[in-house]
Amino acid sequence: MDIKSTKNYLYWLYCQFELITCSYLMEPWEKLLFYTFNITMLVMILYTAYLFVPVHVSTAFQFFLHLFGKQHENAVSVLK
Repeated sequence: MDIKSTKNYLYWLYCQFELITCSYLMEPWEKLLFYTFNITMLVMILYTAYLFVPVHVSTAFQFFLHLFGKQHENAVSVLK
């Protein structure tokens, strides 16, 4: 795949995005606000997923280990 066809494909995707969101009808300052808001929301969702998904997966993993009887011994039970 050459550069020109990649460039054309990305332009086609951008045009499809504008058609789906109807942003081709907006004025330039409205597009700027619209894209800024959407990019900000996307970044916030990705950052939140980066922070909290590993914690939830770890908690779920520990829960299923406990459910199936493979428990980790904690320091308190070892000392008793």
